[in-house]
Amino acid sequence: MEIIVQKFGGTSVQSKENRIHVINHIKRAIQKNKKVVVVVSAMGRSPEPYATDTLLSLVHFSEEENTRREMDMLMSCGETISSVVLTSELLAEGISTTALSGGLAGIITDDEFSDATITSVQPSRLLHELNTHNVVVVAGFQGQTPTGEVTTLGRGGSDTTAASLGVALEAEQIEIYTDVEGIMTADPRIVKRAQLLQAVTYNDICHLAYQGAKVIHPRAVEIAMQSEVPLRVRSTYSEDPGTYISRSLNDHPEISIKDRVVTGFAHLKSITQIKVHLKDEQRRQSIVFKTMAEAGISVDFINISPSEIVFTVLTDVAPIAVRLLEEQKFSVDTVENCAKISAVGSGMTGVPGVAARIVTTLANQNIDILQSADSHSTIWVLIAEKNIHEAMNALHNEFGLHETYDNFKNKPPTSSRNSNM
Repeated sequence: MEIIVQKFGGTSVQSKENRIHVINHIKRAIQKNKKVVVVVSAMGRSPEPYATDTLLSLVHFSEEENTRREMDMLMSCGETISSVVLTSELLAEGISTTALSGGLAGIITDDEFSDATITSVQPSRLLHELNTHNVVVVAGFQGQTPTGEVTTLGRGGSDTTAASLGVALEAEQIEIYTDVEGIMTADPRIVKRAQLLQAVTYNDICHLAYQGAKVIHPRAVEIAMQSEVPLRVRSTYSEDPGTYISRSLNDHPEISIKDRVVTGFAHLKSITQIKVHLKDEQRRQSIVFKTMAEAGISVDFINISPSEIVFTVLTDVAPIAVRLLEEQKFSVDTVENCAKISAVGSGMTGVPGVAARIVTTLANQNIDILQSADSHSTIWVLIAEKNIHEAMNALHNEFGLHETYDNFKNKPPTSSRNSNM
């Protein structure tokens, strides 16, 4: 039995017109003799009546009450409604279909309500249904504890559902459908010359996703990568193949790919830089990070020296961070309205001069670098948020990413679970 997992986001299923495109993708997979597991998100975004945020607005629990269990029961309803609606429409098209909740599909989680982690997938019921139906529609974003409590998976939960089911079922491919063409070399709302990445590695897409690219959740990529199940990110509204994600670009010799140092650029805004002055207080370095951890504040972009600690936090928690540090008698300075740009590419490993090109490009635009860091496949720079458009476009041009895919003439190959991944 050859299985394809297809995940459709909220905008893809929010209206009957949009769901016609969804049904057409499912039909094409069936015509290729595939069994299809369809994972769906809640229908649309607020103020759509069945969107998750709309459902949350129906209740007003007291902050003093621990109601996360009940909230998960409510939040899971959006995906359940979506799965039944799509099943009804598929049956009307003469397609043998049934619907399952995340729990019935075998998604087992811990009991961290509203942000549960999948601990195992038990796909026996799902496989049974696939033996008697062409399509099984699964409510995404949800699972259940071993005792049967309904849980939700937090941000990116439907992507995670699709990836987990794809791995458990040894699927031929996991397809993530969205309202954009696929993974781009940069955010096209900022970089007008951004190009579609026709093929990209798990590693590079993970880094791009963690650093701000929002088309697919990085946890879903990590899950697929562990078992080397290929992913494809594509548009609900076209038949174009989108972006193919696998272990290595060498798996696709028929695709004309220019050698590239940088695969793409991602960015994050609304960041505040915090400088903690230590003077002769090196022994108190650990107190800074302990204070942030105890407050549940995530820190990033960390530089430590004997005289100061520099790091960044999201702007909305910066006032809390500063207050807590000053209560510990630290002297603190902040730089608000910052943005983080990430240059991502496995091709930069061991290649000299990449950082120099980034620094020179920004200097030529009179853009100050407030902070920087690097790893073997990523270089990060912190700049003023007001310069984000100018910086992203200049860097994108410097590394020729607007030209990288001009010679792509062939579509990525049809994947196979048994191929040399």
